[in-house]
Amino acid sequence: MEIITLILAALACVFSLLALLRKPPESGLSGEDLEKVRQDLLAEIRQTRQELSGRVLTGMQASASQTEQKLESIRNTMEVRLNAMQASNDRRLNEMRQTVDEKLQQTLEDRLQKSFGLVSRQLELVYKGLGEMRNLAAGVGDLKKVLSNVKTRGILGEIQLGAILEQILAPEQYAENVATAPGSSDRVEFALRLPGDGEGEIWLPIDAKFPVDAYSALMDAYDTGDRAAVEAAAKELDKRVRSFGKDIHDKYIAPPYTTDFGVMFLPIEGLYAEVVRLGTAERLQRDYKVVIAGPTTMAALLNSLQMGFHTLAIQKRSSEVWKVLGSVKAEFETFGQALAQAQNRINQASRELENLVGVRTRQIQRKLRQVTELPAANTPEAEPEVLLGENES
Repeated sequence: MEIITLILAALACVFSLLALLRKPPESGLSGEDLEKVRQDLLAEIRQTRQELSGRVLTGMQASASQTEQKLESIRNTMEVRLNAMQASNDRRLNEMRQTVDEKLQQTLEDRLQKSFGLVSRQLELVYKGLGEMRNLAAGVGDLKKVLSNVKTRGILGEIQLGAILEQILAPEQYAENVATAPGSSDRVEFALRLPGDGEGEIWLPIDAKFPVDAYSALMDAYDTGDRAAVEAAAKELDKRVRSFGKDIHDKYIAPPYTTDFGVMFLPIEGLYAEVVRLGTAERLQRDYKVVIAGPTTMAALLNSLQMGFHTLAIQKRSSEVWKVLGSVKAEFETFGQALAQAQNRINQASRELENLVGVRTRQIQRKLRQVTELPAANTPEAEPEVLLGENES
């Protein structure tokens, strides 16, 4: 307001000066007067300017002070609000952090619990597997102990051979612990009964052998890749199998009480394959007349022998079959004659029944028509017929 007042005062002085300058010369003002007026105006203007400058400076200082106070107040207000906002944000961040920590802790605990549960179950399965492996290792150790004994190995092969025979053949088709040669104390493990000439029978000896030590040595030599070791192990296996074949030939093959060949059963297919690959099977068959058989080939051999048994049985019973067919033929001729006689009697009875049914039925029907079809009342001949009919009836 003071600045506006000063500006208005300055404007009033300027207007007054202009008004004096515009007056006509005949007003009586001289040059000195004008100069004095000018000097006065200039002094007034300087004074007014100085006052205006002072007041402007004072106003500006006051305005600056007020502005500074307002800015200080605004700064204080903003500081308070910022502090409040910071405190609120800190509080919210703490709440959010606490919530996130709780959720993370819960999630972590759940996942850890699930993971530990899964690991625990898997460890339990591993423990069970280790227990089973321990039992299996114990079983393998027991099996090694069993297989390390020659007599036990023979019993194992004998049990397997007996199971195959029991599955394929009938009990009367084979026997156990048979002395195939008369007067010999050597008994073969199994022998098949084969039909011989006439009513007699002959034996087919089958003996189980299990050279597992020689076979294991050969497999170990294959694993090492040592050619010399492989050849040595193969020779040892061939030697053992040939000795088994010689024993079977010398102890159990005795024609004509037995067949002229015997069978050596090897309970492992790999062992059988190695014996065939080495050519030992051919040499045994040629030198000692012993046939090598594994579990699969033994089953095939027994099936072929079973078919041979059926063929021999059919050949033995063929004469009986022809006799039965002859008697059936004679009985059938007698049956045909009896059937022809019965057919004649049936035809005769049919003719008599036809005669009885046809003739008598027609007579009865004619009499009934005479009774039901009465003549008219005015006919003179009606009453005698009716009376006749009544008398007849």
